[in-house]
Amino acid sequence: MPELQLQDQIDRTIVLNKPARKVICLVPSITEYIWDLGIEVIGLTKFCVHPPEARKKSTVIGGTKNPKIEKIIALQPDLIIANQEENRLEDIQALEKEFPVYVSKVVGLDSALEMMMHLGVLLDRQEKAENTCLKISSLWTNLPQLGGGKCLYLIWKDPFMAAGKGTYIDELINRLGLVNTAQEARYPIIETEALKSLDLDWVFLSSEPFPFKDKHCEELQYLLPQARVVLVDGEAFSWYGTRMISAVKAFEALSQAL
Repeated sequence: MPELQLQDQIDRTIVLNKPARKVICLVPSITEYIWDLGIEVIGLTKFCVHPPEARKKSTVIGGTKNPKIEKIIALQPDLIIANQEENRLEDIQALEKEFPVYVSKVVGLDSALEMMMHLGVLLDRQEKAENTCLKISSLWTNLPQLGGGKCLYLIWKDPFMAAGKGTYIDELINRLGLVNTAQEARYPIIETEALKSLDLDWVFLSSEPFPFKDKHCEELQYLLPQARVVLVDGEAFSWYGTRMISAVKAFEALSQAL
């Protein structure tokens, strides 16, 4: 009988004969969380920038959308961790023929905590995972409120793309006391003329995946004189896992700045 068996977040059964130690992670925020659990991943993507020592000790296996399958196979992992949104289905399907692949689907606080507890089981770090989740739950019950108003969170330029319904960012915007004006699912494209017609109080420009800068703030402020355009920390708004703890300070700083 297998020692470990659970359903991942897209209802696939993950079976391990023992806790995973040779782990490859294709999700930057989860890579950080795994290291914080005390497990050094053997493979990661080029976007897995936290913690800094991970890049020095682990093999870079490509990007989130184009992992080098042959490199992953050569590393012979016990477990691969992926995400339904960040990674491609065809890559997951190719990898699961060879190795156990846990696929996460994080759309808010509850699913983030579930994913973290799942990995605590698969990595035999249940107690540390539980303590981390309890800390996050406590902090997130008292998130700073940003004063209400209608907000648009942009993640990309040319074309403009926003964080819409059914995303982790959408739930976070609501938890911060704002109303997300992007009502379409996932990450809709918003044409410039449509953007100018929106009734907005706030526009948040994320530092990732598109690296919005001050010059983009000025451009958007000209297009949307009725709204306040603000640069925000993309990792605080979109990285789940341990980053959900330090993100609270970023939200507090944003609240004070607004």
